[in-house]
Amino acid sequence: MSRQLSTVPLDHIDTRRLQWADELPDVDTAGMAVLGRARWIALKVRPPIESVFAAHGLDTGEFDVLSTLLRQGPPYRLRPTELFRSLMISSGGLTDRLNRLAKAGLIHRPAAEGDARSLPVELTEEGRLRAQTAFREDMRVEAALLAGLSEDEQATLAELLRKLALSLAEDHGA
Repeated sequence: MSRQLSTVPLDHIDTRRLQWADELPDVDTAGMAVLGRARWIALKVRPPIESVFAAHGLDTGEFDVLSTLLRQGPPYRLRPTELFRSLMISSGGLTDRLNRLAKAGLIHRPAAEGDARSLPVELTEEGRLRAQTAFREDMRVEAALLAGLSEDEQATLAELLRKLALSLAEDHGA
């Protein structure tokens, strides 16, 4: 196991690594130090973030659609193909989300100019306002979740995670 910082107490991942070092001392558990913690953190922060979206009548997938449209800027419109590629979900999964969002009045599908078969997805005014409000609240919640780290520590961690994400994308052709 790698050297522990003296100012940081042991956590459950350290305990597991120590147990594995006793049981299988020839196995390098360094990956667990990063990826095990990343998984635990993702599971820990998911409920408070999802509760933000739920408070706005949305699930995470629906918010993903609305926020993707919002980030496009006016007229907040994309074709379904562009949306499902951006969201990395199946077209069937997108259709279900779009149907729920349309029923809620958060998106509409105006006829495309020159091609009646292609119906773009566009935010309604209510959808735009709800996405903006939910996003602002989500960012406040995420900032609170990261309050245990200084601004410099957050920046360093973000840079290291970006580096890891880019290396994984290269390794897997993503």
